[in-house]
Amino acid sequence: MKLSEIGKEVLNIQDCGKLLIITEDTVAPLYLETCADSLRNAGFTVFSYILPAGEASKNGENFLKLLEFAAEKSLTRSDGIVALGGGMVGDLAGFTAACYLRGIRVIQVPTTLLSAVDSSVGGKTAIDLPAGKNLAGAFHQPELVLQDSSLLETLPEDVFLAGMAEVIKTSIIYDESLFEKIQDPKNIQNILPEVIGRCVEIKKHFVEEDEEDRGIRHILNFGHTIGHAVEKLSGFSLSHGFAVAKGMDRMAELSAEEGWCSQETARRIHEILVRYGFDLSVHFSADEIFRLIQSDKKREGNVIRLVTVESIGQCGIRTVPMEECRALLEKIL
Repeated sequence: MKLSEIGKEVLNIQDCGKLLIITEDTVAPLYLETCADSLRNAGFTVFSYILPAGEASKNGENFLKLLEFAAEKSLTRSDGIVALGGGMVGDLAGFTAACYLRGIRVIQVPTTLLSAVDSSVGGKTAIDLPAGKNLAGAFHQPELVLQDSSLLETLPEDVFLAGMAEVIKTSIIYDESLFEKIQDPKNIQNILPEVIGRCVEIKKHFVEEDEEDRGIRHILNFGHTIGHAVEKLSGFSLSHGFAVAKGMDRMAELSAEEGWCSQETARRIHEILVRYGFDLSVHFSADEIFRLIQSDKKREGNVIRLVTVESIGQCGIRTVPMEECRALLEKIL
């Protein structure tokens, strides 16, 4: 589906009215006009709000500004929000839609590989708090996800690579054949639409099984517990995908160390991450990472759920006491 066709697609779910496009300042010069023109030509009244690019924008201040902007433009419960951008925009715009008037529709238009295969699908919306990432949020399913792979052609190499971390994660947790298919970084562009489609299918499977992330959907968080901590400790100078790559490598190492998977499985995970060019070093101590993990949303009382590797295509969830978690971190950091 092409971005230029978004107007007629939205007409299938909304009878004209108003739409607020939320985007960021690296995406707006490339795609905002195409998106807005298509919606206007279909009969919608269109407003736009442009955020500074980067995870640091996913905060409470911008969330409140967006709510105020929607109110100033008199959006009603029959109107909607279009999230045009990557994961930060999708999360923040989705949370705004979830809270404004107790919920209006949101349409996700991912412009990064990471958001195309992961964050635009599944209805998780959030903002970051000073204490940690995604600590305030809501489940709010999009009524439409417009996947246009041509929007990924303008991605800087590092942003595309960050998305590949989520592709690799998806293959590790569920699909060994996908893992084998993506072994060659030089071939990935030739199979990208197929890869995105398969990742979305897998994400959809987990969401349908466990929409509110209280059970099996938690497997999608493989690499994220350590990854989120590293991302925060870097002051978000390290992108989400690069942080998750480090987290996956450490959890694979831990899984092999504890006998939960074979050394061969951990080696294969390490090698594909190296092949794609990820820096897998972690320069933070176990104490620093453990301090942030204590505020992780996956913690429940005095335990935390860790996603561990069993084999390529199969991961498990282990409930670990927090003190044991600290000891495990010391083994791999």
